[in-house]
Amino acid sequence: MKRITCAVFFALTGLSACAMADGITGEAGLGLSYQPHDPTGSRTEVRPIPYLDLDWGDVSLSTDDGLTWSALKSNGFSAGPFLNYLPGRTANGSLQGFHDVPDMGVVGGFVQYAPADFWRLFASLGQTVGGLEGIVGRLGGELGYPLGAGVIGSSELTAHFADAQQNQAFFGVSNHASRNSGIARYNASGGFQNVTLTQSFEFPLADNWSLLTSVSWIHLTGSAADSSLVKQEGHEDQGEAQVAIAYKFH
Repeated sequence: MKRITCAVFFALTGLSACAMADGITGEAGLGLSYQPHDPTGSRTEVRPIPYLDLDWGDVSLSTDDGLTWSALKSNGFSAGPFLNYLPGRTANGSLQGFHDVPDMGVVGGFVQYAPADFWRLFASLGQTVGGLEGIVGRLGGELGYPLGAGVIGSSELTAHFADAQQNQAFFGVSNHASRNSGIARYNASGGFQNVTLTQSFEFPLADNWSLLTSVSWIHLTGSAADSSLVKQEGHEDQGEAQVAIAYKFH
């Protein structure tokens, strides 16, 4: 259960609601997330979040993958374009003296291999738009499994990539920021930004309602982990916990 903008959420779920009579399936709900304020892990905060895992033919909408269209499908393989969201950063608190990073959209392509409903391998690569331009990507896998009494578990391991411009925006320390904050100047380079391990559970409730929970361990790598900002104000290892109530559409 990851983040997605309220604007995108309401626009796309409004479209999905209009199409519901034509065969939309999946789950939608709302919840809370206890998560890092920004990728450096400078502090944690609680945020309301939507939960989405909806399918409408070859179009899907989820809080992990955003809006995707499986334009090509064959023997478990699928590929196509996607639209997603990358949250920015407000430079306050311990980040006072740094610059804000605006929220961004991400437009790109994905490929996925999912021969069964309970596991998948995926990769995506996209260009950020509407704010700071750059390249971001994901590579990972997910495995689901029943635990009895209707409880479903899933484990996901994902590596996140970002180019130098994206990493510099979140992990770099400019001359100006260094003078204002006292943190040593640092130029971030491109590469893998973090590895995230997520464990999720879905508990059935009354009728079509479910309780969804997840916990994540986020480990910064490469240039992100070496940042002077991370070493002084952030954390190389971070945690995230989420809970949501969702309704299942058939």
